[in-house]
Order: sequence, then C-alpha cells, then structure tokens
Amino acid sequence: MSFSNTPRPEALKSLADVKLTPFWLDDPNKPESVPALTEKITGDLVVVGAGFTGLWTALQAKQANPDRDVVLLEAGETAIGASGRNGGFVASSLTHSFQNGMNRWPKEMPKLVELGHRNLDGIEDTIKQFNIDCDFLRSGEINVATEEYQIDDLREEAEESARVGECIKFLDSDQLRARVNSPTYLAGIIDPSVAMVNPARLAWGLRRACLQLGVRLFENTQVTALEERRESILIKTQYGEVESKKVALATNAFPPLLKRLSFYMVPVYDYVLMTEPLSKSQRDAIGWQGREGLSDNGNQFHYYRTSEDGRILWGGYDAIYYRNNEVAPHLENHPASFSRLAEHFFQTFPQLTGLRFTHAWGGVIDTCSRYTAFWGKAYGGKVAYAMGYTGLGVGASRFGAQVMLDLLDNKKTERTELQMVKSKPFPFPPEPFRSPIINFTRWSLDRADRNAGKRNFWLKTLDALGLGFDS
Repeated sequence: MSFSNTPRPEALKSLADVKLTPFWLDDPNKPESVPALTEKITGDLVVVGAGFTGLWTALQAKQANPDRDVVLLEAGETAIGASGRNGGFVASSLTHSFQNGMNRWPKEMPKLVELGHRNLDGIEDTIKQFNIDCDFLRSGEINVATEEYQIDDLREEAEESARVGECIKFLDSDQLRARVNSPTYLAGIIDPSVAMVNPARLAWGLRRACLQLGVRLFENTQVTALEERRESILIKTQYGEVESKKVALATNAFPPLLKRLSFYMVPVYDYVLMTEPLSKSQRDAIGWQGREGLSDNGNQFHYYRTSEDGRILWGGYDAIYYRNNEVAPHLENHPASFSRLAEHFFQTFPQLTGLRFTHAWGGVIDTCSRYTAFWGKAYGGKVAYAMGYTGLGVGASRFGAQVMLDLLDNKKTERTELQMVKSKPFPFPPEPFRSPIINFTRWSLDRADRNAGKRNFWLKTLDALGLGFDS
C-alpha cells in the first residue's frame, strides 16, 4: 500500500497531549551530569563525544589498557544526541543492510557478517559484565512488504543472505500476521540477529562502566578547536583545555572539528512518536507478543517496536535535510512529520484508532552516501574519527570504536584490513548545490514508492555510481 500523507482528524487528535521530548530521556533515573572542564589537564587519549561511539571508545580503551589515562568530553550530557533518541534497534549488521553490503563489498560480506555477529555478542557480554539494566532483548527484526513488488525482493534476500552466514527467514502473509496483525502486511523476513534495547539506559550504563574503570568524564564541555603540537594535540574547550597524545572524534552529525569531513556527512533529521501503554484488548487486536522490531520495505520506511511497559515506538519515513547543514534544537519539533507519522500509524494498525501518543521528538542522523560508518586519521595519526552510521549506529558504534582505537594505536588488524574501513564514501557537493540535490533525491524516492518501486533516471544514475540517500 502507498501511505496517504494527509492526516485525518483521528490522527491529529492522537497528538493533542503529546510531550515534545524524547521518551527514553524522560526518565527519573537519568544520571546527574558531572561538572564541566575548567582547567588545563593532560591525558593519553581524549574522546570527543559521549554518545555510543565515544562511550564504547573510552570503555574499550580502558579495558585494553587500564593504565591509559582516558578523558571523555561531552558538549551536553551523555546520550543527549542520537544515542538517546533512536529506536533502540541493535543490529548485527555493520553495513546498514545485507543488500547494501552486497552491493558494495560482496567479497567481504562473509567476514563482515561474522564480525557483526561477534560485535553483537560483545555488546551483550558487556551489558552482563557491568550489570546494565537496559531491557536488552534478542527479539529479532521483521522487515515487511506492504506492496506486491516487494515480496520477491524479500524472498531473494532470505535466500541470498544464507550464503554468507545469515539466518534470515521468509514469512508469508499468514505467518507474518500470526506474529503481528496488520491488514497492510503481505509478507516479510525475520532477522534473528537484531536485539531491542532502551538506548538511553544502555548509554548511561556504559557511562557508569567508564567511570568505574577510571575514565575522566567532563559534560557540558564544548570542544572549540584542535591544535597540533610536536608530540601531542591540544584540545581547546570553552573553559579549559586538554593536551593529549591521541584524540578520537565521535561527534556524529554535529559540525565536525575536521572541516573536510563536512563534505562526507549530511545531517538529516528523523522523527519519532511513542504511544501510551496499550490495554490488553488493544494488544490482543494486533498480537505482537514477541516484541520483535519491525520496519517496512519502502525507500521511505517506518521502524517500530514495543517498549518494556507496553508502548509502541513509531518513527522514520521523513529524513529531512535543513539547508547549510543546520543542526539546532528547534528542528527537533516538526509538527508536519509528527502528524504524518500518526496518520501512517493508524493506516498500519486501524484497530488501534483512539490510542494516544505521549511523546514526540526528533534527532539528527549522520548520513553518508554509502549509508555505513567510515573512518580516517588526521594530524599525523594523532587524531582518528568514525562517523556516517546513517541511523544504524546503536550496534555498529562498538565496532566503529574498535576500528578507531586500532587506527590510533597503528595496529594492523582484521578490521583495519577491510576494504570497508580503508575506503571513503563519495562526498556530497557543498551548498548551494547540496540542498536541491538532496531534496530532488527524496522526491524521487517518494515517487518510486508510489510507482511500484520503479526508479527514475536520477535514482538509476545514483545506483550506478554507488550513491544514495536513506534514513
């Protein structure tokens, strides 16, 4: 089915009492922030950004070498960016999707699949080791077909992925609706190597683990500049500075400290709703007892899952770029996207008409042209960076942190030898060309979704060049 973008009165009514804040961060158990850096200090490794990539970098650096003096700097509070605003899908995939990986690195896919599964196991092991209460559940993810033309694509993916070590299973409409009941579902595939998590609690748990191991954390500490010295890097902040042998940049979609990285990354805003807890009769009407994550198979897709207290998180579809790479708090509130999401929710689950949404929020995603993380070094190898996860960083960020540490320590590992790690995405053009190109691409993707998947000349050209735009 093609989703109607015109919200009906019942969709608008469902948003009447919504709270404009991320559900995950609206938690009484949120940790108290720690003081900002207000002096000059030294360290062995400075990590900039206390989201998932930065937290995993600091934690794994300390685990590998307890004597290493690790300093973690965060401009706001831990997990205030994408790490506390996402859907909580912890995928084993390091390539954003199986098909994206096959299109780009077909020879490496068996190794990438293996490394991805090991990475997910490592996340679970860390959660157990540090007793992190974050509702981690290996429930799997179902990708659903809502149009006839999508069914064969899903069946083909299930068959092809088995050859590189995945265990994806095809579900016909009866099998799918026995799990989750929506009149829009025609078929699906289930990937068991995806877990669900409360992402803010995971981040806060990693924060606590870092502090336990001796990482020095400074929140509300905006890094303003990097300055190279002979044997070190000076990291300047608003009220202090750190001189360090090595620096790991984990700033996600926020303006990069290395200006050239702005050519490789585009910040796009994604929007999310959270319902009130479902009643027993509402849950019975849709089934969904297994707490699987779900997504639909359009170019502009929705992702959704249930929470520990019986709510439904519903997000995606829009991926909005604001001119000149704008990132600002006021962009987190976008009523048109919220009403569109609400309308799509009730088209998917008409039996839930009357349900209310309690929270609505937005977050910025670091998108790159290949959809997956990329890495690099600067200042003679004293600085490394990881970015470009394109919305799939909850799981892949741990792997991204490992690669960054390998690069900083100048280690040759199975990770650093990957072509995925050695290569860079194709850069985006600067403004004033960036906005019209991105917006025309979004329009073309919407047209394809409404025309049985048929891609116009522009999309075919991007496909041929290995480029794209995805939420």
